[in-house]
Amino acid sequence: MLGHAARARDLSQQAETLPSQFEQAFWCDELSTYALALDGNKQPCRVRTSNAGHCLFAGIATQEHARRVATTLTDETSFSGWGIRTVASSEARYNPMSYHNGSVWPHDNSLIAAGFGQYGLKESAAMVLAGLLDASIFLDLHRLPELFCGFPRRPGESPTLYPVACAPQAWASGAVFLIRSMSRLEHFRPRTKARIFKATFAAVPSAGDYS
Repeated sequence: MLGHAARARDLSQQAETLPSQFEQAFWCDELSTYALALDGNKQPCRVRTSNAGHCLFAGIATQEHARRVATTLTDETSFSGWGIRTVASSEARYNPMSYHNGSVWPHDNSLIAAGFGQYGLKESAAMVLAGLLDASIFLDLHRLPELFCGFPRRPGESPTLYPVACAPQAWASGAVFLIRSMSRLEHFRPRTKARIFKATFAAVPSAGDYS
């Protein structure tokens, strides 16, 4: 529209080749996930982290690799029961009390759940959303904090809070709006009632109709 036809063609060609280049550089078949990064020698950092879920949110993953990433991120090493850990418990740097190496971030999880939804992985999305919803029950004003610790979920106990987590915090608050779009939640006025459609959470028996 601006008359830059040659530049537009160049960008379109780059966009067409980017997914295959990304897959070749970052996919780790033995881990069933995408590498965290490339090191100084352009070799993949083979660590299971929540970052891989953002590839689904961005739409760059293949359908098959998206399915495998979802399986990896929802297994017991990555999913604490409350949410997906930043670093899986199987990794050397894992520490459930670490800010970036094993804790659970609500905004991170909301992006991952949105990515699952975009690829039609409804059971995985429902698992993440139900974990966050359950966590909010134990929190002051039901307000999701910046992060909480990545210890495994224990019956009858709340998530282990991160001592200096911000609450409220901007992107943790923003997670709720993305969850709203994923869960098809409707807000009714003036009665101030909320309804979450049962079909969205059919795969999670504990998260039925919260009317």
